[in-house]
Amino acid sequence: MTTKHYMLASDFDQTLSFNDSGHVLAELLGVGDFQQKVAGLARSNLVQQGGELAYLIRHDPDFRGVRREHLIEAGRRVRLKAALPTLVSVLRTGVGESRFSFFVVSAAPREVVVSALADVVPAEHIYGTEFEYDPVSGEVSSIKRVVAGYGKVAVIDELSREHDIHPDRIIYVGDGSSDVHVMLHVNNGEGFTIAVSENRQLARIARCTVLSDNACSVLVPVFDQLLGMRMPEIRRVFEDNGLRLEEWERARTDRVLIRETPNSPAVVSGP
Repeated sequence: MTTKHYMLASDFDQTLSFNDSGHVLAELLGVGDFQQKVAGLARSNLVQQGGELAYLIRHDPDFRGVRREHLIEAGRRVRLKAALPTLVSVLRTGVGESRFSFFVVSAAPREVVVSALADVVPAEHIYGTEFEYDPVSGEVSSIKRVVAGYGKVAVIDELSREHDIHPDRIIYVGDGSSDVHVMLHVNNGEGFTIAVSENRQLARIARCTVLSDNACSVLVPVFDQLLGMRMPEIRRVFEDNGLRLEEWERARTDRVLIRETPNSPAVVSGP
């Protein structure tokens, strides 16, 4: 049987972690209104979604003076989802005749992600926003590359060409609006997309949505829908890796909110 080679690429903030890198860095620097700053940038459409932190680091006075060591320390403080090393191990080992190459593609500063995933994901498999630093002060002096929006699309295309992976063997996992472009791109190539949040934009785009505090949860739809594995086989893979699949609710819920308007017609009773 021919071995099937898949590429699984994942976002980082709130996909592999619980914390947003920007929040962690802001707390480290003593900046208290990070969310308001991001919301202001979103309203102005000044930067593409996902690139707000890079813009703030380069242009906002409160983030002036950020150095590489700040980003590394912020990465150490990021709280990762449970069983992330197990996820990486399963993907590295492969399942049956299927093998996987795993990459992290994030708009977060690369130094943050590499620091957070030290000893879990090789640094060469991590793609993030890159900065240039002043040789004297060590402070961020310019933005070299922002991996957000279409920047993620470019990275996915680079990786698929480099590793000779057909578009329909690409899996992308993300959680927010900054993942919309790359998910549409992967879907267009008949790849497989997984949302790990209830973000309404992604819910309409992703092939499936998985909600869990455990990083290995994304393996369930991959095994089920992509590899066609049966429930006992999926449970066995989890158990062989020290995990127990206790709940798996295969349901799609329509959430509908209906209100009467001031001009609603009077209720007509039956004859």
